[in-house]
Amino acid sequence: MSRLAAWTLLFAVFGPPGPPARAQAPPPADLIATAGKIYTADAARPVASALAVRGGRIAYVGNARGALAMRGPQTVVLDLAGRTIIPGMVDAHAHLAGLGTLLRTVELVGTLSYEEVVTRVAARAREIRPGEWIRGRGWDQNDWPDTRFPTHEALSRAVPSHPAILTRVDGHALLVNARALDLAGITAATPDPEGGRIVRHPDGSPTGVLVDAAQELVRRVVPAPAREEVRAAVLAALAEANRWGLTGIHDAGVDGGTIEIYVELSRAGRFTLRDYVMIRSDSATLRRFFERGPQSALYDGRLWIRAIKMAADGALGSRGAALLEDYSDEPGNRGLVTTPQERIERVAADALRHGFQLNVHAIGDRGNRLTLDAFEAALRRHPVADHRFRIEHAQVLDRLDIPRFAELGVIPSMQASHQSSDMYWAVNRLGGTRSLGAYAWRSLLETGVVIPNGSDFPVESINPLVSFHAAITRQDASGWPAGGWFPAQRMTREEALLGMTLWPAYAAFMEDVSGSLTPGKYADFVVLDQDIMTVAPERLLDTRVVLTVLGGETIYEVGRNQ
Repeated sequence: MSRLAAWTLLFAVFGPPGPPARAQAPPPADLIATAGKIYTADAARPVASALAVRGGRIAYVGNARGALAMRGPQTVVLDLAGRTIIPGMVDAHAHLAGLGTLLRTVELVGTLSYEEVVTRVAARAREIRPGEWIRGRGWDQNDWPDTRFPTHEALSRAVPSHPAILTRVDGHALLVNARALDLAGITAATPDPEGGRIVRHPDGSPTGVLVDAAQELVRRVVPAPAREEVRAAVLAALAEANRWGLTGIHDAGVDGGTIEIYVELSRAGRFTLRDYVMIRSDSATLRRFFERGPQSALYDGRLWIRAIKMAADGALGSRGAALLEDYSDEPGNRGLVTTPQERIERVAADALRHGFQLNVHAIGDRGNRLTLDAFEAALRRHPVADHRFRIEHAQVLDRLDIPRFAELGVIPSMQASHQSSDMYWAVNRLGGTRSLGAYAWRSLLETGVVIPNGSDFPVESINPLVSFHAAITRQDASGWPAGGWFPAQRMTREEALLGMTLWPAYAAFMEDVSGSLTPGKYADFVVLDQDIMTVAPERLLDTRVVLTVLGGETIYEVGRNQ
């Protein structure tokens, strides 16, 4: 049949063809935001001027005309002219419950002398019942005129009736008074536990400072906080995190009871972060969560429970970081290995078998090497292509170990603010040559790895822009030192932005749903009052968060939440 005859027959049977069917218009946007500049962290479209949100996800990124075409009668339109939008900021190593506890204890961060610490603790003693424990956190002897560890005597005289437990800023040492030592039964005869040190007077009696594993000698006699107390602390920490523009954290070393509180708050719609939880590595907790298996995007993406936290060594500030050679300022001391290499390897192998990521705290060059060795051995026994094992902190690296991160597929999860805090005394600890491998961001980036950035709060300031500033300047807030501390290791602003957005998403297996302002991903973003990508470095820390949005919902607005 000819083509003409065929069309004639079809016309006779069915009649003339109708107009083409019109595509159904998509529903309007829930939210449209136009701004002076939007930095998306998406390489396909790094800069835009407007975005639209529908159903808690990014529906459009582009210009105002395109976004406003999606406007409907119920659409909320934000005209943010002169403001800057960036993806929701994510702290890739933090302690949410620890922040909540800090907000409810004696604040010792920034104290400039031991006498100031004692004064603050004595003031708290006057506010509570006799015999109650006093908790504090944040002291750092490196900030005092006398940079030696303190001893308990002045504290014991000021608060003789209250047991006092004061955590050092890094969480790797305690100062306790005589009453706490007595309750814990710590005397000159008490041996140092494995992976810990009781600092002693020349006669062998305890000074009151307990390093790393020795902290447990006192912590085990401190009454556990009530569940409602922990819950209130978590809620306070969530509000504080949102205030600083955080929409996500990687939460290091969380116990099962605290995770249950997270679940309860998430079910009630009160958990205002995307929390990538790293569970504690004790055998009971591992067994429980291995049986349950990896869990992702629970409660509308609020909880992700598929990672484990361990610690290979202590901290540099308390000389507990495990070094290959002696501390330059304490000959004979090479720090502490807090978890044997064999156990890290065993847990790594179990994690690979059960589909979990393993993240290991390692600060000294020896701590990092033994962790890399453990990872390598476990991966040899159980090869997994996309394991994304991480080393948390990776502060001091031997040059031979820097390329091993890329070779093994290990992510260095680092906190730039540690560099700007530690630089005043780090060379004293390490010496000049070894300091070349400290906080070596550029050396690592050039091997092809990503570096998710964070703060380790409450160890450092929760403000993510402190780490952003340190990453691009390697200076403190006053601009010291001129030119930056070992400035060749700086990041670019683009890298620093990725370090608190897309790179943490990748480090948490979340890059398909978060980390950039890309259509289809969660609508998590932050509005800032100035452009952090162009403002002069000396003005960067003046930047203020105007609005924090999680899944298209405002969780912080300046003025409203204050």
